Amino acid sequence: MNINEQLIQLFVSNQDVFLSGEELSNRLACSRTAVWKHIERLRAEGYVFEAVPRKGYRFISKPDKLDIEHIMEQLQTRIFGRKILYYDEVESTNTLAHAMVLEGAEEGTLVIAEHQTTGRGRMGRKWHSPKGKGLWMSLVLKPQITLQFAPQLTLLVAVALCRSIRKLTSLQVGIKWPNDLLIEGKKISGILLESSADEEKLQHVIAGIGISVNLDLDDFPEELRSVATSLSIEAAQQIDRTQLLCQFLLELETLYELYHEQGFAPVKLLWEALNVSLGCTVRSQGPQGVIEATAEGIDDAGALVVRLADGSLTKWYSSNVEFGSRQK
Repeated sequence: MNINEQLIQLFVSNQDVFLSGEELSNRLACSRTAVWKHIERLRAEGYVFEAVPRKGYRFISKPDKLDIEHIMEQLQTRIFGRKILYYDEVESTNTLAHAMVLEGAEEGTLVIAEHQTTGRGRMGRKWHSPKGKGLWMSLVLKPQITLQFAPQLTLLVAVALCRSIRKLTSLQVGIKWPNDLLIEGKKISGILLESSADEEKLQHVIAGIGISVNLDLDDFPEELRSVATSLSIEAAQQIDRTQLLCQFLLELETLYELYHEQGFAPVKLLWEALNVSLGCTVRSQGPQGVIEATAEGIDDAGALVVRLADGSLTKWYSSNVEFGSRQK
């Protein structure tokens, strides 16, 4: 066994017991610094330890890995998630999903990973996705719509996810236009849709979804702790990732089918009921400098309708919009 495996065996054999750095060092025949480094590596793998000065380390829990067989048993969808490609670690689930489509992946194919090394959000921003703590996934969609209506799908996915979380928890999750889910102003999820089109006809859409499910505060980089949170932090308890995943896929498939039957109107009504954007002061960088306005609504294409200082209405399509406080 390597040192990591020996460490795990020692801790599992000594449940609820603190093992000092000196004791571990002696048992493993390595330095205390090496012990600390190996424990940090295990933490990066999703193992949880309690560290107390002068007492040492105590094993708390092992990584929570998704069980695909268990997911399939709970899944209630017809199409979404009926084929799952599961990975321990990938660069980006969106990148893999695009490659799968080129190989003939059908609509509803789900790519999911325990960890992404280069997960990405909108505007090229990096998405933080530690191992075994969230849901980092991409779903293949092949909607029967033209390219101009693709932004509607971002709002549709946001509505489905928001409704899913509200059904499983008591958390008051809200949607910030166009793709973020927030709790008390802190981000818990992001959505990135990437599409491929032939002229004006969509060939496929990859819906990338990242949900911070069971991250602890220490799992977030220092610079994100004031603006990001997780479902478990806000709920003060661990959330069942499998249950959330299955509920989301069912909610999304149901709403997706409704969208194809009745158009964007039902999605728009649901989005407006769940949003935390309307009525807020918004700012955007334009050719003449920063423009300030008030968010009034969304149009039938999913664009943000804003009221300028002179009272006129206009539409903003860029997601690079800064939201301020809600006006009284």
